[in-house]
Amino acid sequence: MAKRKEKTPEYFTVDVDRLDQEGRGVARNDEGKVVFIEGALPGERVTYERLRSKPSYEKGRVVAVHRESVQRVKPACPHFGIGPGSCGGCAMQHLEANAQVAYKQKVLMDTLWHIGRVKPESVLPAIHGPAWNYRHRARLTVRDVAKKGGVLVGFHEKASSYVADMTTCKILTKNVVAMLMPMRELVASLSIRQRLPQIEVAVGGDSRTALVFRVLEAPTDDDMEKLLAFGREHGADIWLQPKGPETAHAVLPENEHALGLSLSEFGVRISFKPTDFTQVNHALNETMVGRAVRLLHVEPEHKVADFFCGLGNFTLPLATKAAKVIGIEGSEGLVARARQGAADNGLADKTEFVARNLFTWTEKDWDELWDRMGGIDRVLIDPPREGAIELAGALAATDRRPARIVYVSCNPATLARDCAKLHHEGGWHIRAAGIMNMFPHTGHVESIAVLEPGPKPERRPAEDLQTEAAQDVPAETPANETAETAE
Repeated sequence: MAKRKEKTPEYFTVDVDRLDQEGRGVARNDEGKVVFIEGALPGERVTYERLRSKPSYEKGRVVAVHRESVQRVKPACPHFGIGPGSCGGCAMQHLEANAQVAYKQKVLMDTLWHIGRVKPESVLPAIHGPAWNYRHRARLTVRDVAKKGGVLVGFHEKASSYVADMTTCKILTKNVVAMLMPMRELVASLSIRQRLPQIEVAVGGDSRTALVFRVLEAPTDDDMEKLLAFGREHGADIWLQPKGPETAHAVLPENEHALGLSLSEFGVRISFKPTDFTQVNHALNETMVGRAVRLLHVEPEHKVADFFCGLGNFTLPLATKAAKVIGIEGSEGLVARARQGAADNGLADKTEFVARNLFTWTEKDWDELWDRMGGIDRVLIDPPREGAIELAGALAATDRRPARIVYVSCNPATLARDCAKLHHEGGWHIRAAGIMNMFPHTGHVESIAVLEPGPKPERRPAEDLQTEAAQDVPAETPANETAETAE
């Protein structure tokens, strides 16, 4: 078989205008084509290597910076970079921390306008939290790679399925960082090291830590002794997950309910399992919950609906302020545990939890919920990345409207789409919106919006407005191809 001909590198020099939604520099080459450049910042003149060329855009990687941005800083982590082998856990360590927040605020406002044709009446101050060692939850990939000297444990490399050769990390909690190299040694000593693809890490609010070993083959007795010894030495609860997340279990039964996070402003503690969805940044989460509750303007007589409630991250704090809160969630298991959480916090009498697929929600469902609650004064929405378009449609259509909605979003694009539905079809006003820097040094944008009802406009589908908006937007960022993304 003939050897594949190696491609000759191509280099070009451009001026960078802005950042895209993945934190890449955006420029135009001499032909006028949009170029997305890893490692470039606005205002810089750079030389980049062309990595991919498409009819409407190119991708590249910085090889030289001829004029630096004043916002460029030296990355704190030795594994951060843009070339092959660099860690994919972060994307923006080269950009000053306050500039990252300003960039994310701009991403939110631009997305609301370009996709939804909506603008908030005011911009909420950004919520900041710790910039380093903030990540309390992560999935670390495990590979036994002889060419790299043995077992690797870490995030994926940028734009790759390979595992980064991580010896340290600036975003994981310090106690987990201290375990990175010992975890390599542990896995290397196990008989099932080739059948152990992942370790999920979860840290509670009191720094209690669980390690969930995804095992494709049952550990031997010797393996179990080594795992438990590791847990004792490093202060970690050992869990095994033989199949899906629901099979995860603590090796020692007394550790099943050990993890928890506290929301001290409300006197609430929420127990969770290491495979549950919880916000990875506990300090920021506590600030976010407090802001959301205050923005809802909840009074003691109010009845509140919390959609996509999960374990009750918002439901339980809201229940300390309102007369009644109903939490609605798609997972029966989460609903059962949210009920238990309410009981544990003495809030069972003020809460109700219902399992329901919210991606098929209708106006009829809303009317039934309204009747069941005897009216609804406030609504909180905290959906996954897919957003809540069905719920937005029901709230746009109904005449039985709460006085205020707070929408917490992990995806500006679906927030914009849903706000467009509420505003253009339902007359809802976007009173305020802003970002929360849940994932420093990544391009992930967490945001919050406040909506209040107004007169309904003449019916004009939000899809028409989104089509118009799309026609005004220049060539957008191609689909994200990085291997490691924020959860």
